[in-house]
Amino acid sequence: MNWKSVREWVGVIVVALIAAFGIRATLIQTYFIPSESMAPTLEVGDRLMVYKLAFSLGDVDRGDLVVFNRPPALNNTELKDFVKRVVGLPEERVSAENGLLLINGEPLEEPYLSPGVWTQDFAEVQVPEGHVFVMGDNRFNSRDSRWFGSISEDLLVGEVFIRLWPFKAFGRP
Repeated sequence: MNWKSVREWVGVIVVALIAAFGIRATLIQTYFIPSESMAPTLEVGDRLMVYKLAFSLGDVDRGDLVVFNRPPALNNTELKDFVKRVVGLPEERVSAENGLLLINGEPLEEPYLSPGVWTQDFAEVQVPEGHVFVMGDNRFNSRDSRWFGSISEDLLVGEVFIRLWPFKAFGRP
């Protein structure tokens, strides 16, 4: 057995593992969709890649699909991470009337919703500075900011940038 060759391979494997863990910790990470709250945009079982530096290098925008850590108001669930769509930005007023989502009293165009999907009415809430209001695309089956309130931008893990699985749906969701 050639010990020099073994040491080189061990070195290559160690460097590859360190690089993989470093990338996962700082740049990208994969996530699994466990619920129907984002259907049909994201389906149960979809695997996503999330860009973790998105909000360190840029701002959160309306319409972004974001992964965030469990908000304090949801301490009764075992889920650690959630995926929702940003609909309200800091200092905006968000409400729903007659099935329409309103931002500062104006209807929000939501082309990502399936035909026939509407938003159950809820009273106006003010999104605090440093927070965002998130909702699932499956409005009838989503626990979102209507339930747990606006989430702190500090809880944002990153932005969904690609669906890896199922392969037939590979690409930007």
